[in-house]
Amino acid sequence: MPAVTPSDILVLPRIPRIDSALASERHVLSVTTAVKTFEGEGFPVNRPFPGAVTMAQADPFLLMDQMGEVEYAPGEPKGTPWHPHRGFETVTYMIDGAMEHSDSIGGGGLIKDGSTQWMTAGDGILHIEKPPESLVASGGLFHGVQLWVNLPRELKRTPAQYQDITADSVKMLASDDGGALVRLIAGDLAGYEGPGQTRTPITYAHATVSPGAELVLPWNPEFNAMVYVLTGQGEVGGGVHPARIADHQLALFGQGDSIRVKAAAKQEGPTNALEILVLGGKPLREPIAHYGPFVMNTREEVIEAMEDFQKGRMGHVPIPHT
Repeated sequence: MPAVTPSDILVLPRIPRIDSALASERHVLSVTTAVKTFEGEGFPVNRPFPGAVTMAQADPFLLMDQMGEVEYAPGEPKGTPWHPHRGFETVTYMIDGAMEHSDSIGGGGLIKDGSTQWMTAGDGILHIEKPPESLVASGGLFHGVQLWVNLPRELKRTPAQYQDITADSVKMLASDDGGALVRLIAGDLAGYEGPGQTRTPITYAHATVSPGAELVLPWNPEFNAMVYVLTGQGEVGGGVHPARIADHQLALFGQGDSIRVKAAAKQEGPTNALEILVLGGKPLREPIAHYGPFVMNTREEVIEAMEDFQKGRMGHVPIPHT
């Protein structure tokens, strides 16, 4: 798992220890297992939400897909065909391997090994995501996460924009005792800011928790909170009976201002650690009308999006140069 990792975690800024007497620790409401399915041209994903965790519970998030982790043979890597989006943002975080991106407004690039591409679809865009030709030819490890973040009503028709968050720009933090590494991609955590510029208030991080170590994070009480296990085993939540959690499971938390995660003393997985995503945001609490790649507030707006796509108002697929 080559997601950005420092040579010495002990030199990183520390997340201060939380005084348990002053903090209100969040308890776990549910632990659910991601649904295994296929996306695009047939690549496997684990989808923790929507499903057992609903859009209303995940608000302001709409969808999350863990792509892989899969070891492709030569010729096997797959991507997506050209497709439109309107009304939300896609956040693609590549942990292993690489993904190429192209769009209808001339953008594009390579997302790889700890980097993130943040696409604000806004008013509408066509794009395609595919593995680079070198990966298709050689095969290899492919592992990433795509998160859909809803936009508030007033920003759903904003012009399409991008943020390329390189691996070396991610804010890296250590737990108070150095037992956990936190890669802050976006939002505020313990007074530190991630590089991602958020239109909808969220916090998004990838943490590696060493066997037997505990990670306690301060958390905005106005945000919801979720922990998703990429790989590993551990416990989450406060109280006398924390909830057990393992590969491809999502913990949904109740109210409070801190989150507790503890890695099992024995780990099974490629990094010999508990690898988790920690995410949450301020719920928009707005109506959601969606159809495939369009997420709006009303059915009429979804129909308008479909018509705009069909009439070419979201752009056209570029003609390849020969």
